[in-house]
Formats: sequence, C-alpha cells, structure tokens
Amino acid sequence: MNVETAPERSALEALATRIDAALPQTQCGRCGYPACRPYAEAIARGEAPINRCPPGGTEGVRTLARISGQPVLPLDRECGAEMPPRVALIDEEVCIGCTKCIQACPVDAIVGASKLMHTVIADLCTGCELCVAPCPVDCIAMVSAPHADVHVARPSLPCPP
Repeated sequence: MNVETAPERSALEALATRIDAALPQTQCGRCGYPACRPYAEAIARGEAPINRCPPGGTEGVRTLARISGQPVLPLDRECGAEMPPRVALIDEEVCIGCTKCIQACPVDAIVGASKLMHTVIADLCTGCELCVAPCPVDCIAMVSAPHADVHVARPSLPCPP
C-alpha cells in the first residue's frame, strides 16, 4: 500500500499548483480531465503526460516540461490541434434563449435569460467551445479572440529547484 506522508502530499500539492498556474484555464476538458486543476494534479502525480492541452500549445508543453521535469513531447493530436485563441460569438438574431449554452459554459462567460437572446462576454470567454454543441439552433461560432494574449496565458516559469 502506497501511503503518502504529509510532506509528500504538500510537495505534490505545490507542484500541482505550479502546473495549474501554467495551464491556460480554458476548462475545456480536451485533456481528458474535467478542468485544468484535475489535469494538473494528475501530471503532478505522474499519472498524465504533459502534452494533452491543445489550448496551451507547444509553448505550454515546454513550460509544463520545465515545471514537472518531464521531457518535452509533441502535442497529443488526439486531444485536438493547437490554434490561435478564440472566443464564442452568438448570432443574437438567431438565438432562441434556450439557456443550454449558459449551462455548458464552465466560466460563466455567457449572459442572458430564458427565452431572451444571449451574449458572450468576450473578456471572460476561454474559447473552450463547450457551448457550441448544445445549441439547438447552431447560432454560436468560434472567432479569433480580440485580445489573444489575455485568453491564453503561457507564463514562462523558472525550472523547479
């Protein structure tokens, strides 16, 4: 039985926190985990590779390699392709106000009310695309992010000691 000591848990928690801070916080689930924090925890425990985050891209993989001590790997194409940051845009003329997009958004970037049109707060949208599939009238498009540097934070962190 593998029992972690308190210092080992603390070290894993600190590593997971550093990894999580380096992830783009899209909460898209493309990595196979429901959000960035669970993916960071799995990387810290050595249970997940560092190359499963398309929104973080190649630079994100390099950053995660520095933090985790793992070798740099090519981005896992099964998780999706690297692309410039995007945000959701709702065609307000077509929106029927069903609220399915609001329910799907992991960061509360969509505002509106039942049977009224909805809109996306672009500065809050992470570009996860989780709002697109549930829309029954196909009124949500993904467009280039107006402030690309805001939506994909790829910090350059120093190597761990």
